Amino acid sequence: MKSAGAWVLCVLAMGLFSCTSISNSESSEDTNGLENSGTVPHVSWLNQAAVYEVNVRQYTREGTFRAFAAHLPRLKKMGVKILWFMPVTPISKADRKGTLGSYYAVADYRSINPEFGTMADFKWLVKQAHEQGFKVVTDWVANHTGADHPWLTTNPNFYVLDSVGKAKYAFDWSDTRELNYDVRELRDSMIVTMKYWIDETGIDGFRCDVAGEVPDDFWEECIIELKRMKEVFMLAEGDRPGLITAGFDACYPWPMFQMMKKVAAGERPATSLDTIIAAQDEAFPKGTLQLYFTSNHDENSWHKADYGIFPGAAHAPFAIFTQTMKNALPLIYSGQEEPVPRKIEFFEKDSMGFINYKRASFYRTLLNLRAQSSALLEPDASFVRINAGDPNTVYSYIRQNDDDKLLVMLNFSAKEEPVILTDVSIAGSVTNVFNNEKNELKPGTQFNLEPWGYRVFRYNKK
Repeated sequence: MKSAGAWVLCVLAMGLFSCTSISNSESSEDTNGLENSGTVPHVSWLNQAAVYEVNVRQYTREGTFRAFAAHLPRLKKMGVKILWFMPVTPISKADRKGTLGSYYAVADYRSINPEFGTMADFKWLVKQAHEQGFKVVTDWVANHTGADHPWLTTNPNFYVLDSVGKAKYAFDWSDTRELNYDVRELRDSMIVTMKYWIDETGIDGFRCDVAGEVPDDFWEECIIELKRMKEVFMLAEGDRPGLITAGFDACYPWPMFQMMKKVAAGERPATSLDTIIAAQDEAFPKGTLQLYFTSNHDENSWHKADYGIFPGAAHAPFAIFTQTMKNALPLIYSGQEEPVPRKIEFFEKDSMGFINYKRASFYRTLLNLRAQSSALLEPDASFVRINAGDPNTVYSYIRQNDDDKLLVMLNFSAKEEPVILTDVSIAGSVTNVFNNEKNELKPGTQFNLEPWGYRVFRYNKK
């Protein structure tokens, strides 16, 4: 589920204009919950990470924790560091959508969805993942419960009520009931239950569903309590800067994703992406991590992401963009490494059907680069846009931290584009990270980028 913050409309309106040169912005203003430097603090293991979203129901024919566990070695080899499991809690039966219902209609915050196995199975999976070097986070639905959650009977005051005293639901989520964070006892109950999952299962944090619809002051209190237990990673599905100042490690860049879609469709020039970057720099504290993606469960099931928005060859340059941008925490959705070029059903059983893993090598290259390159990992690494052809279609930039330097060139169009490198900063000996070919770049270097083509060069250290 998703809900965009009010600033999205302002950012998209800014898209009428575009920038041609962007560099890291500095902010001297201290923000609540931030270090004295004004830079967002993160858990120590986060900068090297990429998030992999696990849709347990659809991942395997069995749709269980133990069946998914067989994929851990493969995902480790691909370079995944963080496993995000969509909600693992039981699903309400009242007002259920479809046969199996939505993971986000929670029937019980302290139990496991029997579709997937038992609590013992989940603990075993977390242990297996930890032993192989993964961090594990689960989806947490704090905004609402399912339509037959016990609280509706035991604690009706926990809910937002209509004029006749019935619990309401937000948006079109008729299988849920909205929680009321004006109630102190609800806040305490939610925090205690989140602590339970950390203590009982050993998970490393939460991806918080529609976090922007829950009050920031709740999250601030909650995150302080959770971080007293261990170094947890907190990801907000929301795009309000207040979520970061409340303590979240990362949030969703919905305006960027919307602009990426427009660029892919040829509706906006590639330079429009600079407008969003500038707006993010202005709105968010320095060092804020944004969860860049080309697909996730919402975008796949409801909006054709990856198979309709970035289909076929169009996927690659946008995926590279998500992996190499400044302040980007990249997300890979289940099946993107196959790929699975269709909508995955949400309320019914619809196994993804892994067979060939044709994109696994592509993602492995990117994830290994992230793990090795301080130009992508260090918060202060520079990001400088350069001209390398038609700026409306060829999007190029340099990432650099000390002597670690990358040149990224992306063709965001379905036609071949000439590249002419004129900037003196591109000069040097480089290696193409995708084929290991070595080249010598200098001003005047020319070549063509194939339709939806790309080059990622890493400069060879002297």
